[in-house]
Amino acid sequence: MSFKSPYSREYRDEAVRLVRESSRPVTEVARDLGISPDTLATWVRRDALGKVPGVLGAEERTELAELRRRVRTLETERDILKKAAAFFARETDRTP
Repeated sequence: MSFKSPYSREYRDEAVRLVRESSRPVTEVARDLGISPDTLATWVRRDALGKVPGVLGAEERTELAELRRRVRTLETERDILKKAAAFFARETDRTP
C-alpha cells in the first residue's frame, strides 16, 4: 500500500529549493515551514538522488513503467498482425 503525502509536489519542491538556495540549515528552514526536519531532510536527499546520473527519480520510474507496458502492447499487436498476414498469404495462395 502506498502512502499519500499530505504535501503537494510543488510544496516539497519549493521547500527543497529554499534549503538549496539559502545558507540556512535544514532544521531552521523546516521550523520556519512548520514541518519536521527529518521530513525536509528526506526530501532534500531524494531530490539529490534524482539528479545523480544513472539514478531514476519517481517520475522517471513511473514513465519507464508506462513505456514498458506500451512496448509490450505494441509487440503483442505486431505479433498478431504478423500471424494474420501469414494466414491471409496462405489463404490467397490456395484460391484457384
